[in-house]
Amino acid sequence: MASRLAARWAMSVPRWLAERARTIGRSVESRAVHALTFGHGGPARLILGGFHGDEPKSVYAVRRLCEHLHEQAASDAGRRIVVVPVVNPDGYSRRRRKNARGVDLNRNFPTGNWTALPARSRFHGGTRPAAEPETRAVLSLIESVAPGEIISVHSINRHRHCNNYDGPARELAGSMAACNGYPLTTTMGYPTPGSFGTWAGVERSIPTVTLELPSHHSPRRCWEDNCAALLAGLAG
Repeated sequence: MASRLAARWAMSVPRWLAERARTIGRSVESRAVHALTFGHGGPARLILGGFHGDEPKSVYAVRRLCEHLHEQAASDAGRRIVVVPVVNPDGYSRRRRKNARGVDLNRNFPTGNWTALPARSRFHGGTRPAAEPETRAVLSLIESVAPGEIISVHSINRHRHCNNYDGPARELAGSMAACNGYPLTTTMGYPTPGSFGTWAGVERSIPTVTLELPSHHSPRRCWEDNCAALLAGLAG
């Protein structure tokens, strides 16, 4: 069943997806940013994919997670999982890192270290914090669901894949590392002003893990290597 659902993602919106999805905001070019909810009760767990449009493997893995959660709906009692498969639909449609205004959404959050980088920079975080509609959609969602933990899925090159954690998330990251074998890190090795991890994990103390998938692996392998890790993270 999972393979059939995966094939349908590229062709049409499955009925079950439409029934679970709600629009939490719109992109610069008015594409919908969707959130799907699985289960009910207990503190919410939030999964985010597609912050960067040129990281399609993150979107693939999160969508496959949605399929898995849908198929295992009977086990959702007592827990609530909210999933945003594509935070940056404009960038994803073009396979470009930034949104339609040329802003890196993962540098646009209202953190204490937000920095106005040049527009030509790969990490340009916009003209001011939270100026982008996609950023505001995520902020509004977090305010409404008050997640107890967050997993943000990305991909990265040069064999730097890892379970990068911010805030009180070492245990969460460790449970994921026990499944995927990726290193635990507290830094990516370079400055990340205005990042989502800093805003949610460091400044708001929400346990937050950035799962960096290896971009040199196939989408299918990324999912297969991380299915158990994501489920372990959701187990709390």
